Amino acid sequence: MYFSLGEVVTVLLFGALCVHFLAAIRVRELAVQEVRRASKRDDFQLLDQAVHIQRLSLSRDHTRRWRIWRQYRFDYSYDGVERRQGHVIMLGKQLQALIVSEPAAPTLH
Repeated sequence: MYFSLGEVVTVLLFGALCVHFLAAIRVRELAVQEVRRASKRDDFQLLDQAVHIQRLSLSRDHTRRWRIWRQYRFDYSYDGVERRQGHVIMLGKQLQALIVSEPAAPTLH
């Protein structure tokens, strides 16, 4: 059984796409873990238990190697009522930043 060059290239491209997809899922799971860790530390609640990709680009890490830079958005709350948006930034599999705003001081009437 012989395969044409086109068939071999198609199978290799499909395999590369699958590997990239699985790596992207792993990075997303790492981002959720980092947000959960921060929610326990900073006493806020991660709503929907998920992060959503917002931006994607290429950037260099500290060793000057190209990595995929991802910014995820997530919803959280300090009091269970007011929904806020935070961001987690991943460079490759490394956490770069986790951005949440401090709870507002209660209003006294």
